[in-house]
Amino acid sequence: QVRLVESGGGLVQAGGSLRLSCEASDTFFSISAMGWYRRPPGKERELVARISRGGMITYRDSVKGRFTISRDNAKNTVYLEMNSLKPEDTAVYFCNLERYGSDYWGQGTQVTVSS
Repeated sequence: QVRLVESGGGLVQAGGSLRLSCEASDTFFSISAMGWYRRPPGKERELVARISRGGMITYRDSVKGRFTISRDNAKNTVYLEMNSLKPEDTAVYFCNLERYGSDYWGQGTQVTVSS
């Protein structure tokens, strides 16, 4: 059973920064792709950033240059550094682990950016 626990969400003013963390209880973390998704109020869940097991990274266009995803395989943890936050970044952020076609999700952490 894979368990993902996110932390680091909160309330921040526009222009501020937050760092999200997601720790996985998973023996095979290092061979898994990890991603951060978000669900803005009233909208569908969307991909924010993804890092493959080989370190290949993709970002949603609207966060490029502001957000940075990284992983520490020794700690079974993936991070999302969010800078220059905007009100439109307000959402519940979810951690995702993908391996061999199976997806696992965290419970989500709320990020609210005030204008």
